[in-house]
Amino acid sequence: MRAPAAPGMRLEEVDTPALVLDLDAFERNLRRMQDAVAGRGIRVRAHAKAHKCPEIAQRQVAAGAIGVCCQKVSEAEALVEGGITDVLVTNEIVGATKLARLAALSKRARIGICADDPGNLRAIGESGARVDLYVEIDVGARRCGVAPGEPALALAREASAFANLRFAGLQAYQGAAQHVRSMAERRERISRAAEAARTTRKLIEAAGIACPIVTGGGSGTFMFEIESGAYDEIQPGSYIFMDADYARNEWADPLPRFEHSLFVLATVMSRPAPERIVVDAGLKASSVDSGLPQVWQRPGLAYTRASDEHGVIEVAAGGTSPALGDKLLLVPGHCDPTVNLYDWYVCVRAGRVEALWPITGRGAIY
Repeated sequence: MRAPAAPGMRLEEVDTPALVLDLDAFERNLRRMQDAVAGRGIRVRAHAKAHKCPEIAQRQVAAGAIGVCCQKVSEAEALVEGGITDVLVTNEIVGATKLARLAALSKRARIGICADDPGNLRAIGESGARVDLYVEIDVGARRCGVAPGEPALALAREASAFANLRFAGLQAYQGAAQHVRSMAERRERISRAAEAARTTRKLIEAAGIACPIVTGGGSGTFMFEIESGAYDEIQPGSYIFMDADYARNEWADPLPRFEHSLFVLATVMSRPAPERIVVDAGLKASSVDSGLPQVWQRPGLAYTRASDEHGVIEVAAGGTSPALGDKLLLVPGHCDPTVNLYDWYVCVRAGRVEALWPITGRGAIY
């Protein structure tokens, strides 16, 4: 795929739509996360499903992350191919084809995987994959995961029966809490999740099975998981980018505020009326599942409608309408699926392209 830019270009010369990464803001976000966890005895396992890019994963590890997470075997393959040696697939992997790929990958890197079903766990063990096995418990998100307590203990016992499986602990991720707007409600949901994880771990350890790691937590709650004392590892992903939806959350101590660093660069392609312009970034350029993108640092401009190839921006009365061909930066509503639309990060510093990083995990959904 033809790259939209080259190092040395000015931002306004970049072809559009393009996925732009502000390197200064990105690097500040990396440092802010490590500063937030410093001295707390908590491991950061950054979630690569947000970025799908080994280059970014390498920088997260260099900043202090123990390794990365992902959601799919194909994402793990892209990361290991890119030099990442410790990857946790925070998902259930079902089917002989996927398990064979996972077994092959486990010969090249340290791989973790989640399970919430005894039949699937046995299939993982019988596949020959040498992996860290995490029992996933449902701590309130009502997605994957067995019930806390005895069901989790039964799976831990199953895992211990396979020499090639290292029972590593519990996956206890409360994904539904990440975008709860109220700080108080987010903290309360994590308090309940932490209690479920804590009591389950005690039950497993009382049965004589070591349960070394409880892992979970995301960009919207990770300090609450740390405060609870129940978690050993957190899995933030979006913190490096942020997006328009996360910006709607209430943020205050102890949760640090991260900066927008990820943008979609768009060109004004039509000016059909004084109060309306159209840009070349629509549904195929920015995910809208968590709301429409927002126009960055241009007061009076509001992105109001999207179709496949067009984004309609309303110009407020008395506002300045951009000229045909002008470039606008948009903050995507949801960073993860927006990233999956692009082949490249156009990495910019002080208005100039510094590098292009390939998104090698793009389309890695199997």
